Amino acid sequence: MAHPRSRRARALAVPLGLALTASLGFLPNAATAASPDSVPAAAVSTDGPLLSYVVNTTPDHATVGKVAKAIAKAGGKVITSHEQIGVIVVHSANPKFAATIRGVSGVQSAGATRTAPLKPSGTTDVGKPQKVNLPASQLKAAGTTAKANGQEPLEPLQWDLPTIKADKAAKVNPGSKDVTVAVIDTGVDDTHPDLRPNFSAKQSANCVGGVADTSKGSWRPYDPENDYHGTHVAGSIAAARNGAGVAGVAPGVKISAIKVSEPETSLFFAESVVCAFVFAAEHGVEVTNNSYYVDPWMFNCKDDADQAAILDAVGRAAKYAERKGAINVAAAGNSNLDLAADKLVDTSSPNDSTPVERTISPKTCWDVPTQLPGTVTVAATGVNKAKSYYSNFGLGPVDVAAPGGDKTQVPELPAKNGNILSTMPGGDWAYLAGTSMASPHVSGVAALLKSAHPKASPQEIQWLLKAQADNPGCPTGDATCTGTKHVNSHFGYGIVDALDAVKK
Repeated sequence: MAHPRSRRARALAVPLGLALTASLGFLPNAATAASPDSVPAAAVSTDGPLLSYVVNTTPDHATVGKVAKAIAKAGGKVITSHEQIGVIVVHSANPKFAATIRGVSGVQSAGATRTAPLKPSGTTDVGKPQKVNLPASQLKAAGTTAKANGQEPLEPLQWDLPTIKADKAAKVNPGSKDVTVAVIDTGVDDTHPDLRPNFSAKQSANCVGGVADTSKGSWRPYDPENDYHGTHVAGSIAAARNGAGVAGVAPGVKISAIKVSEPETSLFFAESVVCAFVFAAEHGVEVTNNSYYVDPWMFNCKDDADQAAILDAVGRAAKYAERKGAINVAAAGNSNLDLAADKLVDTSSPNDSTPVERTISPKTCWDVPTQLPGTVTVAATGVNKAKSYYSNFGLGPVDVAAPGGDKTQVPELPAKNGNILSTMPGGDWAYLAGTSMASPHVSGVAALLKSAHPKASPQEIQWLLKAQADNPGCPTGDATCTGTKHVNSHFGYGIVDALDAVKK
């Protein structure tokens, strides 16, 4: 089994094989007749572990203010209040904090966002991305061919671009500088020569802990050697066509970085993700890319008070970003699970402490933000346009598919690597695979659509993504693929088409 860090990121470090990752249905109002002042003013216990909580209220100034006073009486410290969506981030060492605050008038849900205390717990990686490692003569030949064809130096190794016709699309419309894709992830190295021309610092921040830090460079990875995920994702979206290395799907649009991964553990907790969606919404972002799931639960169940609060908080934030004009794109996950199944077994949660085996229903236990209503859920494919061996799937949950890489589907020379080549911190490039790599291809196409149709709503962009997708249909004899030629469990509506995005 992969270690916790690998389960969080929806990328496969090559050649390690499978890593176990990959409008909200609002919860019933849990408010009672109690008033905020009914919480006892007497001293409360603070001998429990210091945890982070989300407290979800009706989104108005008066209610948030009253609940904040009740939080203090219950032994909590307000870290930040997203009043516009009614989400309050709190730290508390009171073991009964959540149970107490759920009884306060105006509180609709509340719960811990983690199962371990608020302190770093380092992990070790079990492998690295696969750097470009071709003989010098082969690299030189690829570069010569690329120059002759008007390509980037490493573009002949990017089989994924012609698969979705992104190379042809760039000649028609590379994307507008008025469109920004926010990479909600481990941070982005904006000094990379392929990323620097398109990077938007004014739309970037560090949201770790739930409060946006916009100081210069705060959005960069904590540890470039290990936190490379966001930089790789960013390159697939919008690496510039500037003669430096690779090309992105939408090389003319802007990218921003909203860092949400904890130092050392690189886990993505709800309070950070809520901050990211709110920040994106209020800074004019048109697309958000989400190649992760919210830790510590791979699936958040509505019948568990803590997990329900995570669902509520992140769902409100994602919906807020959508209302402000952003289309949210998310990776389906890397566990080869059928998200439309009646039951699934999760052995990896909670991944911040001790995982326990549990049987869940994906109909009531959601992968967040992947299964949130309004989110575009992306499955991964290989060079042969077949589902990647690791990719989650499901008739209904999966909207579209895109190249994510597959070591069992190998392209012709000069690439000879079935995974996705993109940018790495420190001005480098490497191959990775995962639905993490598929999602940014769709974010790039969504950005092209927004460039071609600047007045289109997020819902209209999603309809266009689906309508223009090319569906290979179910492979003969594969019982896991159900549905029709037009919509099925492996590809949703199909593999996205960048050329159609700029021509139709």
